[in-house]
Amino acid sequence: MTNNKIFFAPQLFIPAGVSDISFYYKAFGAVEIRLWWNDDGSVHVAELSIGGTIFHLHEERPAKGQLEPNKIKGVTTLIGLFVDDVNTVMNKAIEAGAILLSPAQDYDYGYRQGNIQDPFGHQWMIEMKI
Repeated sequence: MTNNKIFFAPQLFIPAGVSDISFYYKAFGAVEIRLWWNDDGSVHVAELSIGGTIFHLHEERPAKGQLEPNKIKGVTTLIGLFVDDVNTVMNKAIEAGAILLSPAQDYDYGYRQGNIQDPFGHQWMIEMKI
């Protein structure tokens, strides 16, 4: 880490590496920072960024119990993505293959929020301050 800056980078597991990464480009405008490859040609880590926030994608590692949520038929994390326009981002994600879990709506605590699930079972809360 540089400049004593603390940040976190979610580590998401997906089934097929490179072929599945395109969802994040289409849905959220993710930018590839770099890829690390395994000897067998699979992706070890894909480092991506959405709006300057880094996250990592890994191919599943069943031997280590690291599976995509669809395989365990459950969700362990809800990823909050703060954006300028919830409806636009949700629509773009759905066009890219996400499933609508709950439509965007305004809440009395000052946020507009909606939930989607990406094709691999990761749930995202798309949100903005209103």
